[in-house]
Amino acid sequence: MSAGEKAKAKAEQVVGRTVRKAAHAMHKETLAAKGAALEARGKMRDAKGRTRDSFKP
Repeated sequence: MSAGEKAKAKAEQVVGRTVRKAAHAMHKETLAAKGAALEARGKMRDAKGRTRDSFKP
């Protein structure tokens, strides 16, 4: 996994977490769900990269 891909995954996690928490505090459940989805996408991108790296020779 390249450094750019790692940064993109981490950025999605951080932005998603921030959006989720801010929206939840303002009682905007639809926006909170979108933030949670963005955070989950970042986590899955990171997991995919770690899995791919583990199979490299």
